Amino acid sequence: MRDPNPLVRGRGIRILRRSGIEVVSGVLRDDCERMNAVFIKYIRTRVPFVILKGAISLDGKIATRFGESKWISSPASRRRAHELRSRVDAIMAGAGTVLKDDPLLTARLNGRKTICPVRVILDHEHIVPLTANVFRNAATEKVIYAAGGNISSAREKALLAMGVEICYPRIRNDKIDLRHMMKLLGEREVTSVLIEGGSLINESALRDKIVDKIVFFVAPMIIGGKDATGLVGGEGICRLKDAFKIKNLVVEKCGPDLVVEGYL
Repeated sequence: MRDPNPLVRGRGIRILRRSGIEVVSGVLRDDCERMNAVFIKYIRTRVPFVILKGAISLDGKIATRFGESKWISSPASRRRAHELRSRVDAIMAGAGTVLKDDPLLTARLNGRKTICPVRVILDHEHIVPLTANVFRNAATEKVIYAAGGNISSAREKALLAMGVEICYPRIRNDKIDLRHMMKLLGEREVTSVLIEGGSLINESALRDKIVDKIVFFVAPMIIGGKDATGLVGGEGICRLKDAFKIKNLVVEKCGPDLVVEGYL
């Protein structure tokens, strides 16, 4: 495939051809573009490639009706999830996930922390406590806090003192405009984002059409119950023709679980 970077514009191909070397481009182009999907999207659009990750039961639940979710996925799937974390520039979560699970949102392989992606916290209502794990070591491991415009000066000063970077995405319908949020991250040279959120942020990400790829870990269990939390919240679609269609679907085993990957 040809390099989409306008700074290159096929220069390497021209150099090779001037040296008498035959060059053929476009061989297995689709496969090459999937391998380079993050780079291609960022170079062409200046917004990050977005992966939506979830761990679900066979009936699509991410927690029981009492909110229990640890652990739906197997140890093998959790290791693979940390491998995925280690390959992205940023991990994004909403305030609800942080309040419920108090996650570190770091990449840990074989019990050791790897180079950590940027942690992006969406909290336009400013309900995440300053003592949350995601703010730990913010001075050395970057944290971006997406705030609403009504953040108090005391909270702002406290976050900045901890080394947290604050950004101010647009608020639309009382939610963070995720398309604008991706633009802000792109301006900060974040090329890939892994969404590790709850059902509401998953719904917002799909509705705002920022998701490029899905990675779902499907555990061989049935949770059931109309009050158990599903992977995607909100009102949902009205007609099947409006459903989000997944392309280039791949399914494989990971321990006892299935890993489902595909592109939107």
